[in-house]
Amino acid sequence: MSTAAAPVRSGAVLADLLPAARHRYAVDTALIVGGAALTGIAAQIAVPVPGSPVPVTGQTFAALLIGTALGARRGFLSLALYALVGMAGMPWFSEGSSGPGGASFGYVLGMLLAATVVGGLARRGGDRSVLRTAGTMAVGSLVIYAVGVPYLALSTGMSMSAAVAAGLVPFLIGDALKAALAMGALPASWKIAGRRG
Repeated sequence: MSTAAAPVRSGAVLADLLPAARHRYAVDTALIVGGAALTGIAAQIAVPVPGSPVPVTGQTFAALLIGTALGARRGFLSLALYALVGMAGMPWFSEGSSGPGGASFGYVLGMLLAATVVGGLARRGGDRSVLRTAGTMAVGSLVIYAVGVPYLALSTGMSMSAAVAAGLVPFLIGDALKAALAMGALPASWKIAGRRG
């Protein structure tokens, strides 16, 4: 008889491993609200970037981690809640800002889409190894920039090349560090879950 732990089912994300047989709706709601709150808290970790109206924040890392851990549907709902509550006036966008518009609001919209995309990739095992996690985080970051940089250009009147210089290039090193954190944390979480399974 083998003593190896049963493998975690394919198609699952980390949030699916929580016990919730009779209370799935309550658990999902708590995860969605908690993810929105975590993103709002992480957004307050902000470092101004000289020459850019967009600061380096923890919210992009939080959004990608939430999407990956919760899956596409819950990740989308969590970031949608974050965006809607912030647009309604809750001061939890970067640097305590709120409301629609502003130079960095495109990144918030990009995070909503990115959380959905990385959540879908996680369902296909995109967070179970170091290399797959690196790819998942890279795709998520690309999605954020694909929305955020053009929005930055439109909202400020910058040219696209100026928006890339101000809204993408200064953030690449920080994104690499965030991806490295995820590359360690997510596969390790799956190994622990596999041992408990």
